[in-house]
Amino acid sequence: MQTWKVKRSSYKKTSSTAWKRRSLLVVVVIVAFFGSLYVQPALWNRTADWVGTTTGQDLSSLNRDESVLRLGLDLQGGTHLVYEADMSQIPEADRITALEGVRDVIERRVNSFGVSEPIVQTTSTGDHHRIIAELAGITDVDEAIRLIGETPVLEFKEPGQEVLRDPTPEEQTELETRQAADKEVAQAALDRAKAGEDFDALVQEVSIDSRKEEAKGLIEGLTADTPVLTDAIASITTLKLQPGAILPELAETPDGINVLKYVGTSEAKEQNLSHILICFEGKTSCANPIPALDASIQIQDIKAQATPENFAELAKQHSTDPGSAPNGGELGWIQPGQNVPAFELASTALGNGEISDVVETEYGYHLILKQGERTVNAFSVQRILLPYTTLYDVLPDASPWKNTELSGRQLQRASVQFDQQTGTPYVAITFDKEGGDLFGELTSRLQGQSIGIFLDGTAISTPTVNQPIYGGNAIIEGGFTIDEAKLLSQRLNAGALPVPVELISQQTVGPTLGAASLDKSVTAGLIGFALVAFFMLVVYRLPGLVATLALAFYALLNLTIYKFFGVTMTLSGVAGFVLSMGIAVDANVLIIERFKEEFRAGRDLQGALDEGFKRAWAAIRDGNITTLIAAAVLYWFSTSFIRGFALTLSIGVLVSMFTAIFVTRILLKNVLDIKALQQPVLFAVRKEDSDKKQS
Repeated sequence: MQTWKVKRSSYKKTSSTAWKRRSLLVVVVIVAFFGSLYVQPALWNRTADWVGTTTGQDLSSLNRDESVLRLGLDLQGGTHLVYEADMSQIPEADRITALEGVRDVIERRVNSFGVSEPIVQTTSTGDHHRIIAELAGITDVDEAIRLIGETPVLEFKEPGQEVLRDPTPEEQTELETRQAADKEVAQAALDRAKAGEDFDALVQEVSIDSRKEEAKGLIEGLTADTPVLTDAIASITTLKLQPGAILPELAETPDGINVLKYVGTSEAKEQNLSHILICFEGKTSCANPIPALDASIQIQDIKAQATPENFAELAKQHSTDPGSAPNGGELGWIQPGQNVPAFELASTALGNGEISDVVETEYGYHLILKQGERTVNAFSVQRILLPYTTLYDVLPDASPWKNTELSGRQLQRASVQFDQQTGTPYVAITFDKEGGDLFGELTSRLQGQSIGIFLDGTAISTPTVNQPIYGGNAIIEGGFTIDEAKLLSQRLNAGALPVPVELISQQTVGPTLGAASLDKSVTAGLIGFALVAFFMLVVYRLPGLVATLALAFYALLNLTIYKFFGVTMTLSGVAGFVLSMGIAVDANVLIIERFKEEFRAGRDLQGALDEGFKRAWAAIRDGNITTLIAAAVLYWFSTSFIRGFALTLSIGVLVSMFTAIFVTRILLKNVLDIKALQQPVLFAVRKEDSDKKQS
């Protein structure tokens, strides 16, 4: 009874192990099947079409692009360009940033050619800083070289009030026709509003205002001095309109035609203010920053001396605000919301003729003198904004931006910084003295409008001016992520820093030569596989056949990885793949030889196989690790083609370790489950070794 239980348990264990081996074999077959479909999209598409036809379902959406792998320019044709960047005018600490900025500019220029999968890389060795561009499939090489080699042009533009040329008579006629049609549409909307239709519904139906969902077309705080809708405000007063009334006339603004509804009037207090500013290190728009402690002592000294009578003289002597200091610190009449919160709270609390305590804002320390206060009417209106054709819409070469005198020549540098309270990244820019003066004039004139920053004629940022910025320092905010802020900073520096590039190497491969190289590469790979398979079959017989099958699985798995991760195959990459195929076979050779040694030592086939894998692992592991180290060195300290070789070699080595230890073992284990194949001669073991073992 006890003997029966032991045998039954042994049988169960053997049966369970065999089942696991067969299950793993099924997994390998399934992976091989779907891998072949993945790397051969044409086969996948034919299979999907067959399944769709058989089941009557439309599976065309499952069809995939029939390109097998991404090919490098040496296999599909293209140009390999190497540029040397002249860093002689760039401080050493800024050279890497400048090089990355130039790389980004070149990449954007390359993309404009419609090049498929361009590769633009940088490399720095000692004093040599280079950009490498690989342009696969490009046709006009000379034009690409000319455009890439141009030094980036950075421009600051303001909203355009002019066009690049006068319209032709035909264009003028078209403009007038389209404007008349626009007015008819706007008049129809005005008539509907006058007829009593729900104004909120009209806003949602016909207004083109981008903020109509959240603002409902509401505009608040308009006064008689507001530069837009001045005639509309005058009309409200002259006609003595009541809240809820529709203004009888259309109103034109720079963004279109307005149908207006008078919402109501409230009182707003304007303040006549002067201030003395002492900026210091870490504050915005500080031209000559001083330590914070020195600034604190200085502002306290000024506070002790200041009276309403001498405030203007002290401002001229000490204030660091270049816009107001020459005028004795006068800011003029300020409406609510025009100043930063801390400044506005402090000024509101003052009585006429009073001087505030020291107030700290993002610009530094302030003393504020309130010279007067007055109450004005603030009007609120609701608008329906409708399009109005302008000359920019008619002229094909019209631009909504016009150049200013400010350019990358006056920009010293841009950098990513972080808000100390929120941690939000922003881009800080610094101009030289000339640029600071030009930027101050622009920002004072364009409050509430945008300043366009253009690189190579393309807008890279259009920040809105919140208030005048003097002193040559400014920040660009916009809810950036770190990567977005870094990219903008690089692009600004690329246009600001004088980094000319010189073409030092050019290699062009024609599409015919690339196709020939591809054919030869495929042929070489197939011949190499066939020779290895022949050798393994002749020398190792059945284990050699199993190793060949594992090698085929290895090749399929490599191609699947290349396609999935978008590896670009080049001639050097093919060389790395073929070399890794030899390494994969080498692992199988070690395993089989060790298996034969264990069999000669007296183990049965199953035991010899297990021990062979176990004892061969250390040699396989160490050999592959040394190869991976060499490949890593090649990858990190080289570029372009050599990197392709190192990458495919590394992938091949890792996959070969998996197929040799896992796939080959599964296949051999399942082979040994077949009694007819448990013949030592099939495992390349000599007859005398088998006889010796049996004795």
